[in-house]
Amino acid sequence: MPKRTDISSILIIGSGPIVIGQACEFDYSGAQACKALKAEGYRVVLVNSNPATIMTDPEMADATYVEPLTVELLEKIIAEERPDALLPTVGGQTGLNLAVALAEQGILERHGVELIGANLRAMQVAEDRDLFKQAMTEVGLESPRSRIAHSLEEAREIFETVIGRFPIFIRPSFTLGGSGAGTVFTQEEFDEKVAWGLQESPVHTVLVEESLIGWKEYELEVMRDRADNYVVVCSIENLDPMGVHTGDSITVAPSQTLTDKEYQRLRDQARLVMRAVGVETGGSNVQFAVDPDSGRVVVIEMNPRVSRSSALASKATGFPIAKLAAKLAVGYTLDELKNDITQETVAAFEPSIDYVVVKIPRWAFEKFPGVDRELGPQMKSVGEVMAIGRTFKEALQKGVRSLEIGRDGLGPLTRDGDGQLKGYAPDASAAELMRVPNRDRLFAVFERLLEAERGGSGSGSAEDGQADYAALRECSEIYDPWFVAQMQEIARFQVSIERAGRLDEWTLRRAKRMGFSDAQLARILNEGGEGEERSEERENTLQSSQLAETDIRGLRQRLGVAPTYHQVDTCAAEFAAFTPYLYSSYESEGEAPPTARDKVIILGGGPNRIGQGIEFDYCCCHASFALQEMGFETVMINCNPETVSTDYDTSDRLYFEPLTLEDVLHIYHREAEGGSQVKVLVQYGGQTPLNLAAGLQAAGVPIIGTQPEAIELAEDRERFSALLAELDIPAPDSGIAHSTGQALAIAARIGYPLVVRPSYVLGGRAMAIVDDEESLRHYMSYAVDVDMEMTTSGQEVAILVDQFLEDAYEVDVDAVADGERVVIGGILQHIEEAGIHSGDSACVLPPYKISGYHLSIIREYTEKLGLALGVRGLMNVQYAIKDDVVYVIEVNPRASRTVPFVSKATGVPLAKMAAWVMAGKSLEEVGLLEEPEVRGFFVKEAVLPWKKLSGADTLLGPEMRSTGEVMGHAHNFGHAFAKSQLGAEYRLPTDGGVLITVNDYDKGAALKLARDFSRMGFDLYATSGTATLIQRVGLPVVVLNKAAATEESLHGAGNGAYTTLDAMRDGKIGLIINTPLGPHSRADGQRIRTLATRMEIPLITTLSAAQAAVNGIRAMMAAELNVRSLQAHYDS
Repeated sequence: MPKRTDISSILIIGSGPIVIGQACEFDYSGAQACKALKAEGYRVVLVNSNPATIMTDPEMADATYVEPLTVELLEKIIAEERPDALLPTVGGQTGLNLAVALAEQGILERHGVELIGANLRAMQVAEDRDLFKQAMTEVGLESPRSRIAHSLEEAREIFETVIGRFPIFIRPSFTLGGSGAGTVFTQEEFDEKVAWGLQESPVHTVLVEESLIGWKEYELEVMRDRADNYVVVCSIENLDPMGVHTGDSITVAPSQTLTDKEYQRLRDQARLVMRAVGVETGGSNVQFAVDPDSGRVVVIEMNPRVSRSSALASKATGFPIAKLAAKLAVGYTLDELKNDITQETVAAFEPSIDYVVVKIPRWAFEKFPGVDRELGPQMKSVGEVMAIGRTFKEALQKGVRSLEIGRDGLGPLTRDGDGQLKGYAPDASAAELMRVPNRDRLFAVFERLLEAERGGSGSGSAEDGQADYAALRECSEIYDPWFVAQMQEIARFQVSIERAGRLDEWTLRRAKRMGFSDAQLARILNEGGEGEERSEERENTLQSSQLAETDIRGLRQRLGVAPTYHQVDTCAAEFAAFTPYLYSSYESEGEAPPTARDKVIILGGGPNRIGQGIEFDYCCCHASFALQEMGFETVMINCNPETVSTDYDTSDRLYFEPLTLEDVLHIYHREAEGGSQVKVLVQYGGQTPLNLAAGLQAAGVPIIGTQPEAIELAEDRERFSALLAELDIPAPDSGIAHSTGQALAIAARIGYPLVVRPSYVLGGRAMAIVDDEESLRHYMSYAVDVDMEMTTSGQEVAILVDQFLEDAYEVDVDAVADGERVVIGGILQHIEEAGIHSGDSACVLPPYKISGYHLSIIREYTEKLGLALGVRGLMNVQYAIKDDVVYVIEVNPRASRTVPFVSKATGVPLAKMAAWVMAGKSLEEVGLLEEPEVRGFFVKEAVLPWKKLSGADTLLGPEMRSTGEVMGHAHNFGHAFAKSQLGAEYRLPTDGGVLITVNDYDKGAALKLARDFSRMGFDLYATSGTATLIQRVGLPVVVLNKAAATEESLHGAGNGAYTTLDAMRDGKIGLIINTPLGPHSRADGQRIRTLATRMEIPLITTLSAAQAAVNGIRAMMAAELNVRSLQAHYDS
């Protein structure tokens, strides 16, 4: 049926900031939906609080609101824009929850807004565990034995009458990423988890459910239209059994261990689920659990919206689920929509794939000491990679090396020189890592298989068979035997190479087809050939030892062993494909030969991680758009399935490949076969492509924009310090250390406190402030033993030791240079003082309390540095202002994570303009002649993952820990700051109590805060030391005892003393200001911070941020928050 003409304007709600469980896959789906609906002629109104997204670019929608995602502000936007319909299915759980709230509160009906894509009843049935269970029962489908509880007492009754034995699974309603979910084994755990789950659920209900730990887990991505046409886009199998959140599990598509009969059974059940829930149009994700012993199938849940798995399925198959879901929502049917890739089949034609896709999560536990690393039903990963191969073995190996965790492929656990497991307690064992779900379980299993293979003689004797069987049995208790057998083949082949100590053509070809990388083969030969003399190189073989990756590459080139490239075409080559979406394998023939057009290869950022996320993908996309406008053919290389950059229509050609030197060089040489000029852009993808720049240049690959020498100069502390001295630009005193002794000598010269960090890292990785010799020694001996992520660039890891400028103001500057001129894009002032990583600090554009004199110096220094370094493209400079002196902290001649925010605030597409400059244009030619004027105030606030990572201290420091960001904008700073806090879900109170507990150093400054809060009508609470000071100036204050060390987070100590935690539990505290100093106050403060996180009480740990909060609260009390689209702001 044709599209609907009775509606003309459609509202789309985005998913908000990047958080664990809801990442940039929703930028991908939201951007697809916006483009699809605009192409159909609809007016699109978009609301999202995340400025780092492509979907919030002003050209993606007709009206773009970068505003907090609250019901109150959404109603204001609806009243302003008067949309005819709301599409709630592309904004993740956040968008769905808000749509339900708008409907249930009568707001949509009041303003005449229709829900499309999913109706209210379907959303309620899918999200309400009790309704969902009833719906499944009505159509004859089984679900886990369970009931909904509204209180702890009701949950206990359900346990006794319905389930009756542990373990039990607790699942809160209407949460994302498994928040609050968990398996419990004792009555005490049960009570604790139910109490937490009731609090986490926005509707304060939990599902008490039988545990399915150990069952196999499958997902089906399905689509349905109004005519009841139905397709299964993709089946996905989880390697990890039930009990581990699917976002933390390695997954495989298509499912590998289902028989056709079993698959058809799940396919039919998924269709029944869609009908029972009432999803009339669009995509859904249906999750099943299968008992491996009995074959019993139960429906776990379904999401009536696009999801994380939808993005994975779209990238795995080339089937654009979000785009098609948007078109189905406005009336089309699947048989009316063309397949973009084949251009002749229709969307009703189910995708068929002749390859294997593996997704592997990436975690950031190293950023959060003390956090529980065991994986369970609550998602903890911050990113993921996807790899495509002709076999599971090849895809798995490519996936592992895509992670950028120092691994060149599948291998054993990582150990230090003493044989202890890196990143774990000294008593940790491989057996323990196999038994308990964790990020290294895959490698523990592989190590066990390797040990079995190495322990045998290789002769196929009975003894060898027994050893293999024992290993297989142990590993098959963790993963399905089929997957274990595949890994055993990899292990067996590795051991055969170790024993042979050489590579011939047959072995090399087989190794490459199994996914072994050149670096991995060199390592295996070296380890297998220890003690032998240096390798003997012959025409057709290579022997161990002391080989390098380049030796393997040279042998391959002599033998003509090179990858071929194949298309992701949705149809297993049954029809011609017109979209070059490619992956590599080692087969005889390839597809989609290169063209003769001049090309630029853009290196993406790889998996999301803290410090390198969606902001860099934003820049990569803008580079592609800009270079296409200049007539270049753009080639994107990336391995992240969540991103817009890996959408098949973002660039002219897409290679879904690992970002390693080997893989990038293959693609470069292949694209050069077309006879055209091929260059590579490394500035936009964060540290990942920068780590490859020197190797690419050494291999003769031309780099566009700022050259690797300039990047190296900015990173080399000694040479950069010399440049600053030459330019007469102040910098904190510093030194570079390669040993503890050198670090101590530098400290003796500079004095404490110091900032210490490794070189060649992003996101403040392993960065710390040390106050004395003891803490410096500890840092050098322990904290610097970080994972091998740092050394993947091949650079020697040195420790940078800098003077720490206490109480300084920090400033970020983004600029563009063309070699002749430097133009500043934006100057951002950090709200927190020095010592908080720039990625975790709130910041404001324009600066709200920096003098014109200091700003003029900042502009002068930025220009000097851009010209002296020879920057061509983007650059970021970080400054600190202390005692009237402006210091340069560092210069990064690349894209920074603030570029999207600055672009949204100013309306100037910096990344796009810089790409034009990198490709040869001048700043004058691109129209960037002067620093853009900023009207009003724009505040960027960091979003932190405390709710997902229990056990982590929420105290901020020099190592970045935030996962995302939001933006607040208004005519004045106070309202802009308040909106940024609301967007980050730190809702500032306008009445109630404020708890002030600060260290001795901050007590004097805290008095002004106390006066401000008292004048605004707040009740003051404080611990004894701070309270005494407040009482001396005549302000009323309630004195609280410090929390006892034994006091639990949710239950009082019971000793009669009324503590800070008691007041928080009793609802008397609406805002906390806590600035710890020293181990004792940090411990006391951590108990406050932990409970504040669980009770969602806003908590501020710096006085400057507290003063900004005062401004925000004062502004909210004076006038309500208003909304304004970016387009209206730019036109005003």
